[in-house]
Amino acid sequence: GSELCRQIVSYRPAKLIMVGHGENSIYDIDLELRKKYKDEVKIYSCIADVQDKQRLSTIFSEYQPKVIFHAAAHKHVPLMENNPIEAVKNNVLGTRNVAECAHELGADRFVMVSTDKAVNPTNVMGASKRAAEMVVQSLDQVSKTCFASVRFGNVLGSRGSVIPIFKQQIEEGGPVTVTHPEMIRYFMTIPEAVQLVIQAGALATGG
Repeated sequence: GSELCRQIVSYRPAKLIMVGHGENSIYDIDLELRKKYKDEVKIYSCIADVQDKQRLSTIFSEYQPKVIFHAAAHKHVPLMENNPIEAVKNNVLGTRNVAECAHELGADRFVMVSTDKAVNPTNVMGASKRAAEMVVQSLDQVSKTCFASVRFGNVLGSRGSVIPIFKQQIEEGGPVTVTHPEMIRYFMTIPEAVQLVIQAGALATGG
């Protein structure tokens, strides 16, 4: 989310509205961007939970966003396996709330950041993100808003990435745990991933 804001603000939009549940994350990125762009872009920070539709509606009607990037989700596979209700509440119902607000407002575009784990899901986190994609796809069929989803695999340094675990294992002298000896993992950096999200927002024709 923070890197999305960094790259979006560099294109000098009229307004950037940052919505997040974690006040520290929002505070840090707000401070950083205001320092750099305070005279060029109007920056607004809102603390809100995607599970609170009424709060989201208030934000959407106040700021009238044209393009919405939705990156809020529970991402940790083992944690969501043990807390499936929270995965559904946040990832599925939360996505529905944000997407419905975009539809009701008549926003131009809505881009959801998804995961490769939504492909033939084998875990709760992946299944919840697949369900969220289906919500987005179904809204695209009835809305003026162009809805799209972008899937990512392993993004270096992102929340939920396996890299910090590997790093810690290496520092402790191993072993490095992998799912299977034949497992191949592909990685990209956060800035690369965000560029693709923004490209998807520009290129997608919906669905």
